[in-house]
Amino acid sequence: MKNSLDEAIGGSTHSSKSWIFAQPAFWVFLAAAVSAIVLSFATDTFATPQNLFNVTRNFAFVAIIALGMTVVIVSGGIDLSVGSTLCLSAMVLAIVMNAGYPLIVGIAAALAVSLLVGAINGFLIAYIRIPPFVATLGMLSIVRSAAMVLSNNKMIYQFGPDEKLLFWLGGGSTYGIANPVIALVILAIITNVMLIYTRWGTRVFAIGSNERAARLTGIAVRPLKMTVYMYSSLMAGIAGVLEAGWLGGVTTNLGQALELSVIAATVIGGANLMGGSGTVAGAVIGAALIEIIRNSLILLGISTFWQLAFVGSFIIIAVAFDRLRSSRESEE
Repeated sequence: MKNSLDEAIGGSTHSSKSWIFAQPAFWVFLAAAVSAIVLSFATDTFATPQNLFNVTRNFAFVAIIALGMTVVIVSGGIDLSVGSTLCLSAMVLAIVMNAGYPLIVGIAAALAVSLLVGAINGFLIAYIRIPPFVATLGMLSIVRSAAMVLSNNKMIYQFGPDEKLLFWLGGGSTYGIANPVIALVILAIITNVMLIYTRWGTRVFAIGSNERAARLTGIAVRPLKMTVYMYSSLMAGIAGVLEAGWLGGVTTNLGQALELSVIAATVIGGANLMGGSGTVAGAVIGAALIEIIRNSLILLGISTFWQLAFVGSFIIIAVAFDRLRSSRESEE
């Protein structure tokens, strides 16, 4: 009896360890940890409190948007308009606050506009049946154009009576932790609970795994898709508010090409571009790894022109490993 129990416990432990090692997020976390350790010895500045503060704050913006992108990719879609949505959100916030309205009104207006962008994306994809790539690519240009029109393509750097509060929200800290990082932790917990412990999350995974089967089980796929894209845009809107407070000014090129980093973080973290799989932890860790690599290039004196090459390479490598893993599982 004792031997049987020991074998059962050993088998369970082995299974648990195998599951952990099989998770892409684990290996990305390991890569991020190793990179941080190596950089701590290779440079005199990486492990300084100020640099670590900057790294965590900087990756928080990408990670927040990656939370929404994870939900979209899990559902089997893609959202290429998140960078433009961030810009429009920040610009609306700036315009409203510059007109003398308080911060809370500016935030409400910014997030309302973000949700509107997501609703339009969702409607085009779910009801008009335009492919997600095409619909969100078109919205990328439309939304950035809207930001240019609203601001007359000018930078806004005066935010009215609540200016200092906005700057503290995006650029300040609480107990030594950057406020955007605190926001990221809260939003990551909320997103994880929604994906794992609610019917909404279960249905998002269902339509990403097999949309036709999801329809046959009675899931209202179209309105569900709309909520998915609205959530993605909401995360981009929140990141826009925080980034406006951090930068202290908003221009129409804010968030340009940000989509690449966000998608890279999500895919590197283990999300399957075909839909049906992805984790919140993976997206956050993927964003952290990208920021650590970006920071290392700067500290080691490597030209910033190489940054996009590294991000693009990470996407290709991550997708290649995912394809290999999927093919092995199908063979087994």
